[in-house]
Amino acid sequence: MKIALSRRQVLQMSTTLLPGAAFAAAAPTPKRILILGGTGFLGPAIVEAAERRGHTLTLFNRGKTRPGLFLHIEKRQGDRDPLKGEGIKSLETGEWDAVIDDSGYYPRMVGASAQLLAPRVKQYIYISSISCYKEPSPMGGDEDTPLAVLADPKVEEMGKNYENYGGLKAACEAAADAALPGRTTVVRPGFIVGPDDPTGRFTYWPARFDKGGEIAVPGAPTDPLQLIDVRDLAEWLVLMVENRTTGKFNALGPDKPMTWGRVITACQKATPTASTLTWIPGEFVAKQDGIDFPIWAPYVGDSKGFHTWQNSRAVKAGLRFRPVEQTVADTLAWYQGQLKEEKGRTRMAFTPEQEAEILKRWKASKAG
Repeated sequence: MKIALSRRQVLQMSTTLLPGAAFAAAAPTPKRILILGGTGFLGPAIVEAAERRGHTLTLFNRGKTRPGLFLHIEKRQGDRDPLKGEGIKSLETGEWDAVIDDSGYYPRMVGASAQLLAPRVKQYIYISSISCYKEPSPMGGDEDTPLAVLADPKVEEMGKNYENYGGLKAACEAAADAALPGRTTVVRPGFIVGPDDPTGRFTYWPARFDKGGEIAVPGAPTDPLQLIDVRDLAEWLVLMVENRTTGKFNALGPDKPMTWGRVITACQKATPTASTLTWIPGEFVAKQDGIDFPIWAPYVGDSKGFHTWQNSRAVKAGLRFRPVEQTVADTLAWYQGQLKEEKGRTRMAFTPEQEAEILKRWKASKAG
């Protein structure tokens, strides 16, 4: 029987422990935190984590994404673009200990928010991305790896194939730094996964295994894989506010290298449904047009270093990771038991048609 899970049940599944004490314990000093966003995926996880610690929150957003969430929390409505409607005027008053910006994609808009808030906040946390680095990803790259640079610094679109995404994130980092020098925290997550994820990237795998049958799996079991559970990231962001930690951090895990095979095994064990695996070599997958398996990246060529980033700086600053087996099980439970009004919000990042096509191509190549 599938049981619909409440918002709080989704985000509190198996709460992790931070060093020294349960994260659920109240913080020593309550903080005032402004979240630019707050109702998508990472935002709600931050809200839940901060409230468990006794902090006071304000949310700024357009009021369009799940407006029924967190009705008890103060909200400021507006648009990240100061040129649209009332823009960011609702943020012209108020003081906060920290801002967590998880909805900034364009440097002009991040700069406008950071400049407006700079006199009235102590810390600005900007959620960037591991994609901010110049491609191709090096093996074992750290936070000093060269950043992506936009061909057109004024561009305000991601591009047909999201080719501007990394450069835009890097430029947003610079905009925040310029407005609050010495008071910024730049967080560069890899794939953010777990319950409530609407992207269908990581969710595809436990959900696919739950269906059973022949499953196309790319690469090799020994390929590296990195990700971050949304709840671990959210709890760590709150810890960064409490400690007023600044600097630049790669936020992805786990703390020790993890293999793709471990993730696949976790997906198999999370469901009683029988399945058979057809492993398709990364070299073959990398040459296939129109086939882009979610989460995994070919451990060959330009993408070989994609899942090998160093995270020691974040771990030293308190980032902790729950086992991927727990993330898999919780994600599947959430997906199976989504609230009725949330059905359809998650769109799988890989379709049955794509899977059938790659299986067809692989078997044809072997027969030839």
